[in-house]
Amino acid sequence: MCNDLIIEKSWFKRNWKWLILVFLLFCLFIFFISSSGLGSLFSDYGKAYTDSSLYSIAIQKVQSNSRVREILGEIEPMGKMAIINGAIHYSENNKAVESTIKIFGENGKAILDISAEWINGSWDYKKINIRIKNPPENRELIPIIKSID
Repeated sequence: MCNDLIIEKSWFKRNWKWLILVFLLFCLFIFFISSSGLGSLFSDYGKAYTDSSLYSIAIQKVQSNSRVREILGEIEPMGKMAIINGAIHYSENNKAVESTIKIFGENGKAILDISAEWINGSWDYKKINIRIKNPPENRELIPIIKSID
């Protein structure tokens, strides 16, 4: 019988090829995200997700409109996932925003369009529209704040 000591290779020595491959793929992924413009898209959604005042003030203005209340009823509080399911674009060094999200009321759902600028520490809304398409043959656009442009 042989009593020689068997020394196993370390995890790194056994798996260094896989580690390098994973590292290279990670670098390629980061390069792809940064060069494709998806990085700014993720940044826009992240900023909108954390900036609750942009949507909360717009929802308050929508709820104060009698035509919206007549058609949709009371607007439900907006969840954070509504932002991710919508579309958002920041411009002018994050001082202007264009956004579209779904909102839900007691009697139906609609699309909320927002155009706003960040001025003196708060959002100045240039346009807030509600698009209702229920039923599709009776589509209606309700301007809450009209664009002056």
